[in-house]
This record gives sequence, structure tokens and C-alpha cells, in this order.
Amino acid sequence: MVDTRSDSTVKIGVRTRNLGTPRLNFIRQIGATDIFVDHADTDEEPDEFNDQEAEYTIAVGRNAIPSVEELQRARNHVAEHGLTLRGIQSLPYSLYGDIMFGRDGKKEALDQITTLIRNLGEAEIPILGYQWNPRGVVPMRTAPVETRGAAEATAFNLEEIEDPDKLAPGIDREYSEEEFWENYEQFLEQVIPVAEEAGVDLALHPVDPPSIQSMGGIPRLFRNVENFERAMETVPSDNHGLKLCLGCFSQMGEDVVDVLHRFGETDDIVFIHFRDVVGSMPKFHETFVDEGNFDTVKVIRTLHKIGFDGVVIPDHVPKVEGDDDWRHRARSFTVGYLGGVIDTVTTETKR
Repeated sequence: MVDTRSDSTVKIGVRTRNLGTPRLNFIRQIGATDIFVDHADTDEEPDEFNDQEAEYTIAVGRNAIPSVEELQRARNHVAEHGLTLRGIQSLPYSLYGDIMFGRDGKKEALDQITTLIRNLGEAEIPILGYQWNPRGVVPMRTAPVETRGAAEATAFNLEEIEDPDKLAPGIDREYSEEEFWENYEQFLEQVIPVAEEAGVDLALHPVDPPSIQSMGGIPRLFRNVENFERAMETVPSDNHGLKLCLGCFSQMGEDVVDVLHRFGETDDIVFIHFRDVVGSMPKFHETFVDEGNFDTVKVIRTLHKIGFDGVVIPDHVPKVEGDDDWRHRARSFTVGYLGGVIDTVTTETKR
């Protein structure tokens, strides 16, 4: 049987830490074609993307950089299940934290990140996602809420943070935005030439939650559209763009269609986290892909209009009845829904 969806302009991927055969078979069965692997950094707490019981993982962390051979083996393993290993979802905080804060370990961290980029290029895995936000150090979400049919959804309410200005654990002082920008620029100056040589695209994710200038003494650089524009202009490169999280821009209160035009027309979108929320900062909650602040059909039409031919992946799906820790049922609903919308819009554009 010919899989016409894989020929569509917009591809559907899934992020997963577990690369075991049952997980990969399931992902292919629900219609996805691409994989972004979540790093298996044991320094991080388990969550829906960080399954500690995973059958097959790729370890990425401080002093844990996968070799070319390990990456090639993983790519081939994924391909044997009819899928493409498109990239590593994100760098863990254990790798970029010293660089972000300008601490003594930054040179060693940079050496390990550039080694990872070179290894990815040699293994023909073309994307490395990253963020500039210390996940696990400052709060990302507050108490969950119930959404449609009593499904559990993650949420954020700034009023539930007792003291947003209190220094975060392990942070010795309040950092300025100027020094964070300086550290970030030095990071780009080091890694972008390596990415260009290796043929790897770096993809920057927003801080989540966005809009807040600082929390816990830590500047939150990538909180708005203007700062993303600055990031793209700081060290311009065809190998640097956005891991464009629709949910984060929706949380900002932005019109995501305008955001897609802004960054799509300059070819700055590497791949997309396809999720939405109800509400915006300072209070919002995640929801299903067929409801929320933006119109999913309009967004897919916009992606076709701007000529986006990359991957969209579900993110932070609500937990439904019978879900496992990876939320397999909710994730399959999202993949199926997006597949139907993409097929419909693709057919419209061919008429």
C-alpha cells in the first residue's frame, strides 16, 4: 500500500525517548513518519518524554555524547521500522547550563556540544534542537487542570508561584539580561560554524512559560517574537532557525499565523511543535489539538502557503483514559487529527 501522507508537504513526526520496537511500530501504525529522539539524560526527572523504563534510548548529557556509530545504529534501527530519525529533540540543561550562566565548565560543555554536532552530521541526522531555559530549575507548570471529558492537562498560573523573584535553587545571584545575551552570542559564534560544516540545523525553542522577563534571578531571553528575531540576526546562518512551538507563541498571546509568516518567509523554521492552549500568560492550560486559541486548519493552510516542508510534532498532549505514561492514546489522536487536516489541505492545494 502506498503511504500518500508521507508525500505531503508537511510531515508528521513524534518525539520519544523510547526507540524500542513496540514504540516504533506503534508510531508507524498511527501514521507518523519521522522521529525526534528525546535525550536520555539521567540527571532529569521522568516525564511524558523521559521514560526511565525505555527499551532503547540514546544517552545525551554531560560526559555522555553518543558516538557516530551509536547514532548510525539508531538511525538504521528507526529506518527498519519505516521511520526517519530526523534529529535530537533538545540539548539537556546539564550540557548548556554552564554556557548560559558563564560558569567555569563552559569550555568543556562547548567542546561536548560541538562534538555532538559533528557526530550528528557524520551520522546523517540533520537536526539538533536546543533551548536557553534551565528546565527543572525554575517552574514550567503549576497544578494540572481538567479539560474536555475530564482529561488531565498541564497548566500554568503565575499566581500559584509563591515568589517568582526568589533565587532558584543552585543560583547564587541575580543575572542580568545583558550578560545572558553576551553568553548566548558567544555560544552561537562557537557552534554555528561547526553546524554549517557538519550540515546540521540548530533549532531554538522558546522559554516556557514565555513573556516573563526574569524568574528566579534568571533572564528568560526567548520570551517574545522580538527576541527571536534578534537570535536569528545575531549570527545569521542557514543552519540556525526555530523549533517553532505554536503553543508557546499562543501562550504569548501572539497570532500564530502571523508568526508563521514572519519566520516562514525568511526560512527560519526548522520544525514545529504543534500544540495549543486555552488562555495566555499569565494563566493558561494545554488542550486538545482540535480546540484552543488558534484554528488548526488555518495554521496548516498557512504552512502550505509559506512552503514549509518540514515536520510537525504533537507536544504536551492531555492525558486521556487508559493512557500510559507516554500518553499514547492522546498522542495517536493528535497524529490522526493532524494527518486528516494535512491530507485535506494538500488535496485542496492540488485542485
